[in-house]
Amino acid sequence: QVQLVESGGGLVQTGGSLRLSCAASGRTFSSYAMGWFRQAPGKEREFVAHISWSGGVTYYTDSVKGRFTTSTDNAKNTVYLQMNSLKPEDTAVYYCASRRTYGSIRSPDGYDYWGQGTQVTVSS
Repeated sequence: QVQLVESGGGLVQTGGSLRLSCAASGRTFSSYAMGWFRQAPGKEREFVAHISWSGGVTYYTDSVKGRFTTSTDNAKNTVYLQMNSLKPEDTAVYYCASRRTYGSIRSPDGYDYWGQGTQVTVSS
């Protein structure tokens, strides 16, 4: 059974930093890429970042480029999202997800397994 468990969310002031973790189990994750999405109240789930398990290929949505960095620890089957220079508009529930072998990297439809989400709140 595939399981993704996020942690690391919380409340931070504008300009602060958080590191999210996503621990994966139940799959040979070295064969799959991973994504990060977020969903703010009343809004659709939006793409944040994508990374191959080798860590060699990453993509970011424009609004987080230069501030967020995703990485992997293959030995721990864990993916990270380091978030710096946080802004109030980054406030959302953040999810990690495991990539399908088809579908858009930037669409939730391109992912088949999801974590439970972790709340990130940035105060102004």
